[in-house]
Amino acid sequence: MQKDALVLVTGATGFVGSYLVRLLLKKGYKVRALRRKSSNLALIEDVADKVQWAEADITDLGALEDAFEGVTHVCHCAAVVSFHPKDGDKMLKINVEGTKNIVNLCLDFGVKKLVHVSSIAALGRAANRPHLDESCKWVESKANSRYALSKYGAEMEVQRGVAEGLPAAIVSPSVIVGSQYWDEGMAGFFRKIDEGLKFCPNGGSGFVDIRDVVRFMVLLLESDISGERYILNSENLSHRQFFGMIAKELGVPPPPITVGPFLAEVAWRVEWLKEKILGTTPLATKESARASVTTYTYGNEKSRSVFGFEYLTMEQTVRDTAKQYLEAKGEGYGVRFLN
Repeated sequence: MQKDALVLVTGATGFVGSYLVRLLLKKGYKVRALRRKSSNLALIEDVADKVQWAEADITDLGALEDAFEGVTHVCHCAAVVSFHPKDGDKMLKINVEGTKNIVNLCLDFGVKKLVHVSSIAALGRAANRPHLDESCKWVESKANSRYALSKYGAEMEVQRGVAEGLPAAIVSPSVIVGSQYWDEGMAGFFRKIDEGLKFCPNGGSGFVDIRDVVRFMVLLLESDISGERYILNSENLSHRQFFGMIAKELGVPPPPITVGPFLAEVAWRVEWLKEKILGTTPLATKESARASVTTYTYGNEKSRSVFGFEYLTMEQTVRDTAKQYLEAKGEGYGVRFLN
């Protein structure tokens, strides 16, 4: 990959995309960042003047064509993440149809490499296989969320592109941790725990540092690897262990009440009723509540077998993020970025 490569990043104003843009710029690449007219630039404001901006929605094929002019490499980070039933069709349109558009344009414009950001959800979850790795094939199961279905559909579009001659690779991150907005994603739990969160679900998952995600993506982009999928996962932890790490670094008590399957079922039903009566946004849905009290673990041997790649420990990730959270807390909870 030559230094004069022009890398198009979709979802550049989001969590993964903003960190990826910074790393690409740091390594000396030219970056074209895709944004919608309504996009909030807060996560990328500090480097916004260093990139070429293209305004387009990934479902708008005409606008996307203009954004692809001169592009040599693509990192596709744009996606909708939701566990609310009302967003099912929206996720299919953006996550699947949007990815289809990206793949088709990569083929049309002769893009040299596509790196697609998928999710561990796209591996397909089932009660009889609590440990998952890249060899696992998708299975139809009630454990699969609408989000999982949309990300699996997106992966199928990328694999179709590979079959049609597009050099492409897929990363499937586990739960991504790092500084950003303090009311979104896992960063939001630093604030919730600091403010006295009482409940902790008894499930567990894999966790990975945002810096490791984008570092691996750039290594893939620079390599000749194609047609492969890599789970990106630092450690498998229970939610109790993860919340405990956060509480320790913040110097506050961990959530005292463990939520099991029974309380989770009660919680999502109460939130459903509140939404229907009061019009409030539910803190938990059926899918998110049930996922939070189940445990799946994820192998990282394949990702560690290439590039001599090693992950940051989650202890280090939590320590770094907690330090930035405490700094932000004293300054009005402004966004922060891990170095």
